[in-house]
Amino acid sequence: MNRRKLLKSLGLSIGAAVISTEALAKLADNKYAYSIPPNPEHKPLSKAVTAITIGAGSRGTVYGNYAAKFPDQLDIIGVAEPNAFRNEKYATQHNIAAENRFKTWEDVFSRPKFADAVIISTPDNLHYAPCMKALAMGYDILLEKPIAPTEKECRDILKLAKKNNRIVAVCHVLRYAPYFVKMRELIQQGAIGDIVSVQHFEPIEHLHMAHSYVRGNWHNSKETTPIILAKSCHDLDILRWVVGKPSQRIAAMGDLKLFRKENAPAGSTARCTDGCKVERECPYSAIKHYYEGRKRTAVLDLPADKAKHPEVIMEKLRTTNYGRCVYRMENDQPDHYVASIQFADSVTASFSMEAFTSYHGRRTRVMGTMGDMVGDMTELVVNDFRTRKELKLVPKAEDVDGYKNSGHGGGDWLLVRDFVQAVGQQNPKLLTSTIDESIEAHLMGFMAEESRKKGKIMDISMSV
Repeated sequence: MNRRKLLKSLGLSIGAAVISTEALAKLADNKYAYSIPPNPEHKPLSKAVTAITIGAGSRGTVYGNYAAKFPDQLDIIGVAEPNAFRNEKYATQHNIAAENRFKTWEDVFSRPKFADAVIISTPDNLHYAPCMKALAMGYDILLEKPIAPTEKECRDILKLAKKNNRIVAVCHVLRYAPYFVKMRELIQQGAIGDIVSVQHFEPIEHLHMAHSYVRGNWHNSKETTPIILAKSCHDLDILRWVVGKPSQRIAAMGDLKLFRKENAPAGSTARCTDGCKVERECPYSAIKHYYEGRKRTAVLDLPADKAKHPEVIMEKLRTTNYGRCVYRMENDQPDHYVASIQFADSVTASFSMEAFTSYHGRRTRVMGTMGDMVGDMTELVVNDFRTRKELKLVPKAEDVDGYKNSGHGGGDWLLVRDFVQAVGQQNPKLLTSTIDESIEAHLMGFMAEESRKKGKIMDISMSV
């Protein structure tokens, strides 16, 4: 039996691609569930990788929870967080010694190096300085995206990481989601021939938009980063990764249409709690979202005693941005954004980020010379023009608490798992999202913003 026939006997064949049956479970005719098999290069570690978390908010908690579940792999021994409630909660969960609890990132680095790695999950505008200091002191780094607010700062981090031979893993978690891992694998194996074009859609979901990019920490691009980076550098990165060819040019358009002062309804007030006459009919009512629906309340730092939640939530709605009218914020982030991208070898891609949807979850269409793919992260449908057959693949992965159905596809903890192995073995090749691999998406984002503001097609260049 020749090798081709042997491979066919061991797995499903799609065009030139073969999927091993070891990772498949048949659900119906032409429909299979799959998971990503363990990486054979992963090894048992002689001791857990030690880390300091800088920023104990939502993302820092996600990565810290991995350590709580797998303490033999990752041990969080320090935390820096100015919010006293979050600092206490995080330190208690990870049993962090008092001397390793800090208010600011500067406090961490006033001490000699005392861990293997640093997890940087601070606000976007506080990525650069702690990352540069951590690199200078010899730490490996798990860096929340975006890398930094400016192109120069991104390039500075890349340069210092190379100079000091340190590992910097960027949290482009979609690269670790089984859905995108399989999509890229099939494209590389020729399942749909040569890739020609991609359409990629990120529906933010209207309440998520209001929560994060109107009321929330990322509502003002000048204080954080533009939404194309803050939200969608994931998507630019996954387009680059899936296409597998350098980006060359980008053209973008987008604007803030709804969440503006002139669109505030008659009878509305500065806060939803101020007796707003249209609060009951407003889709963005903070009372309905946080108080009645108990949605996205992690940002409100609620106490462990649930009996106190109603009082605390209402107090936060009266005193923080989360209770303000969505039409009266100091926000400037576009609520719709489109970009067209030219890659090498005449491959094109279109990307659309939209606030006004009732659902989450990326949607992707990939067109090739011998087939196509259509998927929504819950299912990937592959059509082969040659055989006229269709195959449906259902990814299996664990979405972590707080990010279920949010479009990460189970990539959060799979990223941390690979980061732990990379640090433990001192082998950055175990990662697919090192800063070397991830920086191009940021350059695409910076050029997209230039294009959007100037109305011009912008060249993308990795060279300085």
